[in-house]
Amino acid sequence: MVDAIHDLPQRSEMAPAQLYSTESGRLFHSGKIAIATVGLPARGKTHISVALARYLRWLGVKTRAFHLGDYRRATVGPGQDVPDDYFFVNGEDLFSCDVLQISTKVSDDSSASSVLLRQKILRKCREDIYHFFNKENGQIAIYDAVNPLAAGRRVLAKEFAKHDVQTLFIESACDDTRIIEENVRSVKISSPDYIGWSSDDAVKHYLARMTAKIPHFETMNEPELNWIKMINAGERLSVNNCTFGYLSHRIVFYLLNLHIKSRHTYFARAGNPDKEDSYKADATLSDQGREYARKMGDTLIQHREEERQALIDRGGPATPLKTLTIWTSPRRRTVETSQYLFEKGYRVRQRTQMSQLNPGVCEKMSERRIRLEYPDEVQKHEADPYHHRYPRAESYHDLAVRLEPIILELEREQNDLLIIAHENVLRVLYGYLMACHAIDIPKLSFPRNEIIEIIPASYNNEAKRITIPGLPEEIIPSSPEDIRIPVPPSGVVSPAPGLGTPMSGTQSPIEGNRSPEKGVMTPKTPGEGTHLLVERALKGI
Repeated sequence: MVDAIHDLPQRSEMAPAQLYSTESGRLFHSGKIAIATVGLPARGKTHISVALARYLRWLGVKTRAFHLGDYRRATVGPGQDVPDDYFFVNGEDLFSCDVLQISTKVSDDSSASSVLLRQKILRKCREDIYHFFNKENGQIAIYDAVNPLAAGRRVLAKEFAKHDVQTLFIESACDDTRIIEENVRSVKISSPDYIGWSSDDAVKHYLARMTAKIPHFETMNEPELNWIKMINAGERLSVNNCTFGYLSHRIVFYLLNLHIKSRHTYFARAGNPDKEDSYKADATLSDQGREYARKMGDTLIQHREEERQALIDRGGPATPLKTLTIWTSPRRRTVETSQYLFEKGYRVRQRTQMSQLNPGVCEKMSERRIRLEYPDEVQKHEADPYHHRYPRAESYHDLAVRLEPIILELEREQNDLLIIAHENVLRVLYGYLMACHAIDIPKLSFPRNEIIEIIPASYNNEAKRITIPGLPEEIIPSSPEDIRIPVPPSGVVSPAPGLGTPMSGTQSPIEGNRSPEKGVMTPKTPGEGTHLLVERALKGI
């Protein structure tokens, strides 16, 4: 299952970490901003665009990425080739007709048909951006293109200024051949341009596209424009003239934590306790919990090695596995779940922000008792399980705000990462990486017999499940037995049905919760989910 970053929200709702709302839909007194990427191919522009859109939408800023490559593919049609001279630098990534006239002075190699095709594509992209600002109350439009010429960028900024839109350029510059080669190799996996291509053919074609642009590309040095330059995947950052206020500085701060190097993230539950756990008691692992920790660790080690070997078999480089770092909460049983891997030499870090939700006064209460003692709170919770908090408790929204430092460090981490935490923490972190709606996050399911792997790519993230074999049935369930929570059956490719965008050839498991892998059907029943009160945290598990 791939994430939903390219699916525009259809519902009017607060974003997972949004602190307030306005009548205009725009936040932080920042007005409308157009972010335009700058850089040669394989420098990480699309990765930056998508990652920034994910972060801003998580904060509640209405953001949309406009990938010029998507408009090219939609205009030309599936499986159709563009003229060989289409990717020459004189106009493919510029925004207005005036810019096209300027760019023809640089190169006259493009044919008339290529110029007309580019103008058609750019016109459609421009119309959609202005529609997003003016008709949808959009706040930030990310224009993902090469934008190679200084003259073109100046005209682009003036074009947006006519429509009361501020412009910020973000350049990704890279002279490290290792990073460029890694990006080129990943393009064949993530870019829609190379679906069905062999690895060698995809790399050859992409390098030819790069070569066509390199002679005329001009790096950002315009003193009158607002720009940020990321150098070598975040090793250095240069900022010029960014005077927009709070939101632009949040963008700079986020980019300081971002890199474009590939790494995988794994989510795993903590093992079960030796007695009925509680939020205050902080119980240790049971014998079953320690056996789970061992099997989970062995399964993950084996999976990573199998993935490495599969990459080599497909013609990839025989490089060593990335270092695996483990994050846990300070809770005793999450730390003890990591002990098996720690003894094998893996680094473990405890993160205080990753503690589970505080259940407040409802800890250990039965559903019946909660309904009797707090009927008004139950009604509020059923109306909005994400934002509601019981007396002296935390809500999922509280948890999302608390986890923001973790999210930024998650972006900064360059090693492969295993996160061992309570299910409600995993729900929020998964919701960020997979661009889930706030209302769907409490429904995500993480049974103990599965590790969730998040595979990043420049265009989107992909999630898949890794089954842990040989676990007792009684420790697998992901939700309290006495509180009905709508969860998908074990074996679906995403922790919640209908979240994200199904990959080509699969069915989105919405109606009837169909699993694309196993064909399991769980019929929807009237009123399903109406008893969603609090998590496993009510019982401290």
